[in-house]
Amino acid sequence: MAHTPTTLQLPIEGELPALDGATGWLNSEPLTAAAVRGRPVLVQFWTFTCINWLRTVPYIRAWWRKYRGDGLVVLGVHTPEFEVEADRAHVRRAVQERRINYPVAVDSDYRIWRAFGNSYWPALYSVDAEGKIRHHRFGEGEYEYSEIVIQLLLTAAGAADVSRDLVSVEGRGAEAPADWSDLQSPETYIGYERAESFASLGGAAIDRAREYEAPEDLRVNHWALAGEWTIGRQAAEVEAAGGRIIHRFQARDLHLVMGSADESPVRFRVLLDGEPPGDAHGVDTDERGEGVASEPRLYQLIRQPGRIRARRFEIAFLDPGARAYVFTFG
Repeated sequence: MAHTPTTLQLPIEGELPALDGATGWLNSEPLTAAAVRGRPVLVQFWTFTCINWLRTVPYIRAWWRKYRGDGLVVLGVHTPEFEVEADRAHVRRAVQERRINYPVAVDSDYRIWRAFGNSYWPALYSVDAEGKIRHHRFGEGEYEYSEIVIQLLLTAAGAADVSRDLVSVEGRGAEAPADWSDLQSPETYIGYERAESFASLGGAAIDRAREYEAPEDLRVNHWALAGEWTIGRQAAEVEAAGGRIIHRFQARDLHLVMGSADESPVRFRVLLDGEPPGDAHGVDTDERGEGVASEPRLYQLIRQPGRIRARRFEIAFLDPGARAYVFTFG
């Protein structure tokens, strides 16, 4: 017989490991496993360019606000995917932009990540008051179940009745839920370490500047460079004004993780099927498709209204120095 939420028996999945491997802390003095003993703890691994993490943020913020008075500890662990994400100043900026007020461990050396045996962004671990891991969730979703687990752990720790209504959140911009029914394009990495489906004529040159030419036609979920670029291990850098990236995709939203070599402003213009995006522009572009990239982060370039179909996306950089890491979709 299936358990109801009130009688759910949670397995013990391990112990909360030591938290002493962080390279820094934000919003808090350094925390230890011993210091949080006696209170349930929600631990989330994240990295600031990850669209899957961004879409969970409204829930984590809401749970912290709702249950911190009942004894819940929420801990973010920022472990970088890209080298540029290891910079503490960049993490601090992301924390401020996303209105994160709970403690964040800056785990740039992956020590807390390895202590948990973690492999995913985002990853959510629910820990009881005795320091036992009782539930985990890798990726997005199952928000109602995760909140029920929070309530069970708080109740077991002696909190007053917390079985009230579950949170209702509305994510905006990049934090909005994906349009899963129309999402047909996967993450597309641009650095040669993880790149796939690259379609520029003549293939890729590794770690050296070269002039690229895009084919006339692109298959869905293939991409190409045009103009002068250097393709590095994690990103490609445009060497001259006019460099372009073309991607044929099928999704409501298109994002590009990018920035500039020295964080100076780099102007760009995007097109959708050869035209300015109009009302399909994202939060980081206007109706003419114009925008500016500087600090490394996820930029939302397209959010389509209406029927979703395969489209040809193009971004042209009007200044040199832009670095592009990965396309993500929603």
